[in-house]
Amino acid sequence: MMTKRSLQASEDGIKKAKRAFNRKRLTQESLASQVGIDSRQPIWKFFAGKSIDRRIFNEICFFLELNPEDIVQPVDCESEEELAPHKTLKNDTADNIVTLVNKVRAAHSEKIQNQCSTLRLLDVGRVVTLDELYVDVNILEELTCQRWLNIADLSTFESKLSHEVGKNKITSLDAVEKFSKLLVLGKPGSGKTTFLQSVAILCNYGKFQKQRIPVFISLKDLAEKIKFEDENILFNYLIQEFSLDKITPQELEFLLYEGKIIILLDGLDEVTAKNSDLVNKIISQFAEIYYKNIIIITSRIASQYYKFKSFAEVEIADFTKLQISDFAHKWFTVFSQNTVNKEKTSAAKFIEKLTLPENRLIQELATTPLLLNLTCLVFQYLGDFPNKRSEIYRQGLELLLVQWDEARGIKRDEVYRNLTLAQKIKLLSSIAEITFERGEYFFEEKKICQLIADHLCLLPNAPTDIEDLQLVSKTVLKAIELQHGLLVEQARGIYSFSHLTFHEYFTARKFVASSDPKTLEKIVNYLPEIRWREVIILTSEMLVSADHLFQLMKQKVDELVADDDTLKGFIDWVKQKSLAVSTTYHPAAVRAFYFTLALPSHYHLSRNQALAISLDNHFAGKLSNDLALDLALSHTLAVTLALTAEIFCKRISAVKIALDIEYLLPEDSLLGQSLQNLQDELPDSNQDRKVLKLWWQTNGQSWTRQLKNLLISHRQIGYDWQFSDEQLELIQQYWDANSLLVSCLNTASNVTPQLQNLIEKSLFLSPDTSVVSYS
Repeated sequence: MMTKRSLQASEDGIKKAKRAFNRKRLTQESLASQVGIDSRQPIWKFFAGKSIDRRIFNEICFFLELNPEDIVQPVDCESEEELAPHKTLKNDTADNIVTLVNKVRAAHSEKIQNQCSTLRLLDVGRVVTLDELYVDVNILEELTCQRWLNIADLSTFESKLSHEVGKNKITSLDAVEKFSKLLVLGKPGSGKTTFLQSVAILCNYGKFQKQRIPVFISLKDLAEKIKFEDENILFNYLIQEFSLDKITPQELEFLLYEGKIIILLDGLDEVTAKNSDLVNKIISQFAEIYYKNIIIITSRIASQYYKFKSFAEVEIADFTKLQISDFAHKWFTVFSQNTVNKEKTSAAKFIEKLTLPENRLIQELATTPLLLNLTCLVFQYLGDFPNKRSEIYRQGLELLLVQWDEARGIKRDEVYRNLTLAQKIKLLSSIAEITFERGEYFFEEKKICQLIADHLCLLPNAPTDIEDLQLVSKTVLKAIELQHGLLVEQARGIYSFSHLTFHEYFTARKFVASSDPKTLEKIVNYLPEIRWREVIILTSEMLVSADHLFQLMKQKVDELVADDDTLKGFIDWVKQKSLAVSTTYHPAAVRAFYFTLALPSHYHLSRNQALAISLDNHFAGKLSNDLALDLALSHTLAVTLALTAEIFCKRISAVKIALDIEYLLPEDSLLGQSLQNLQDELPDSNQDRKVLKLWWQTNGQSWTRQLKNLLISHRQIGYDWQFSDEQLELIQQYWDANSLLVSCLNTASNVTPQLQNLIEKSLFLSPDTSVVSYS
């Protein structure tokens, strides 16, 4: 070990230093401040030719724009080598450097493996190695919060998944190669720590930056261990870390001056407020002195606005669909106890289910590793996603609001900490409900701070001064973003909930928690609006008893068509037609089938079975004969109505094929014979195009009319209802409202069986024949 680590200036060096000092018009106090020390005593010692710490000596020289070698004079040291690492480096060959790197790497390797080779996963009992589960993250070179966009620009995005479209992404390792000094920002659970671990392990294996040695440091641990009177804190911390590997301070400093270390500093946001300024200063000074090394710092987005000279600020991107798939396949391989084939099947099933349209909000949550791990865990336990989406959202919020910080022993010490968990949830629910009702998914900072202030002023011990309240509200906003990532800055001064899912969930919680009896009437009024669909479903799931809500919803559905006689007549036809067919399906499923079958072509085929299937699982199989026949005939009529003379020339064969439905008809069927006669009237498809075109121009309308009359007389389908655009829009709302009502019933465990049965029986019936009591 080195016994002396001090330097002193020579007489000639002191003269040079004083000239530079006077030229810069400094005081000893200002020079001390620039060097980063609280006392001017080391400055006085420097100019008096007394021994001072090597780092401070070098920093004084650097600030005065002097070469330390021209100023220094060796004192009380065992060797010239201890005194002047700069001189020593000049005399070392490249081979000696490589030898030392290899020596230190070998000595330090076991510690890095112990620190970085395993992952921390919540709610998982077994140890998981980095190699088993890690998926490389992408890096955004432009911070989301620094984009110059307005709300109109952001509102054009379809979902959070598209917010990063057009932003430059590079791989994490490319980012390290491109920027030797990195401040990596990310949401809670976005993979910041794991990214640093992967860099450390790859470097340790010699697969990345093999000419360097990785050092992983938790900044929270560093801040708790440092001695504030130490003038070279980070360097001395590293000396202690490497002393266990029997690496001398001289060797360490030599490697640092040569730039042979990758310093990985994790969790800047986890440093308490009282230590944050000191830790920032430590990092800045260290980076300036040992500038040749790679230094990577991680922190949550919205942490205090730290600025480190020469550091590039980048952001961890959300997982892409491919990264989600890679993670899922690795996850089920690690945690499934089945055979390899079954593990692959589980992962494939997970991805298939996740990408279904009805699960798009779960897919949105799964863009961060923390919540993706949760979705995999839930899926493995249930074999599917839960019917109640609110349950997986609740668990995700519990992770972000409580478990993630608690698991790492982090205690935040800001104003926000004084709020209880219940108060935080009420605050977020209030913000969500107000903005969602306004149709605002993005909001200016001043507006959301006002909403926070309006809520905080109702709490006990709230600030009474308006300015104080505004300052507190801004602090709370930043705390919500930093600690939980539930509110995020999507552009300069513009915020949103991190996921639309959470915006909808908190809105629903506000309705559920309300004691106002008219609250449910209020939410039911939004039934025809598609954007309220998820909020209404979540509300129905979370209510203790949803009977009253379902009664109000059914009443609202019926009211949509109650004042239009044409629509009521149409619904009566749906009822009569469903009663006339032979089938064992649920009556409401059959009515849903015929409801869309009778509408313009863009309504049926793909849509007419979706709701029917959700009402009757057997509907997903082979259709009964009557329904299959009516579906085929409706398809034939739709094809025919879309024909022009020009199209007829090209598609006459398709028309004939569409008419060939004998397999659905009994022998000697009058309808079958009539359809055959119509088919016989069609010209030979091999004739000249002009002949075919002329035939359709002459006979097309009458031929189509015959087909339509056959369908009406034999099957009571094919009516031209001649709905207006307004009526079609109302029909769309009526369909969507019924579909939403069924979705709510399918996930409801808080509705009495009697009421559920009554509602299902009365779906797609005229309001006059509804069997549900609204009293």
